[in-house]
Amino acid sequence: MKKKPSNRSEYNFFSKISTRWNDNDIYGHMNNIVYYALFDTAVNKWLIQNNLIDIKHGKNIGLIVQSGCNYFSSFQYPEEIDAGIRVTKIGTSSVRYEVGLFHEKDEISSADGFFVHVYVNRETNTPIPLNYDFKKTLDTIFVEL
Repeated sequence: MKKKPSNRSEYNFFSKISTRWNDNDIYGHMNNIVYYALFDTAVNKWLIQNNLIDIKHGKNIGLIVQSGCNYFSSFQYPEEIDAGIRVTKIGTSSVRYEVGLFHEKDEISSADGFFVHVYVNRETNTPIPLNYDFKKTLDTIFVEL
């Protein structure tokens, strides 16, 4: 079954991300691997802004254990992208983040991606339970589908 693009109204947080010169491939559109980097950038930017991760010194880190993307239309350089971010599942030690990438004035997404982070102890790589404050902050972008 073919997925439909998400709508801008399905997200309650957005981040602006610029395309870069080297994002275009030989066919003149943004290469598929760049979309995954944009998803990761948008979510980690939100996590850092909300003091949920300390990428250099934090004892806990998120590891991606699953990811996917549906492509609907292309981006290219130069372009500003609106990345809508939402959380759709919060587990004991895992979170499913979903990101819709939108052209600046479009109401429907050009790409919808997701990934699941499992939060682990940086030194032991063993899963850790998410604490109350972490989950409470995630709730600010939680969307029930």
